[in-house]
Amino acid sequence: MVRTPGAHLRPKADKAQYIMYAVYVLKSKSTGKRYIGQTANLAKRVCDHNNGMSKYTKNRGPWGLVYQERYGSRSEAMIREKFLKSGKGREMLDKINK
Repeated sequence: MVRTPGAHLRPKADKAQYIMYAVYVLKSKSTGKRYIGQTANLAKRVCDHNNGMSKYTKNRGPWGLVYQERYGSRSEAMIREKFLKSGKGREMLDKINK
């Protein structure tokens, strides 16, 4: 067995601390509607939306990613998602995505 000096002093790595959460905004290329969500796997989630695996976005695609932000915790991402769905958040997105 190989021992690393001081290994007992280092905190154990928590896999959750390396996960980044994305808040994302999609825009339908067919209807112009916007969808706001959050996920730990953005590429997979966008594919899910485009493959009809989400109730709201099904039959409204194809969807394109128009905006994203990254956060270190899901709770931070959920707070930001809620803001972007509010009146002030929608105004901000309208200014960014003109």
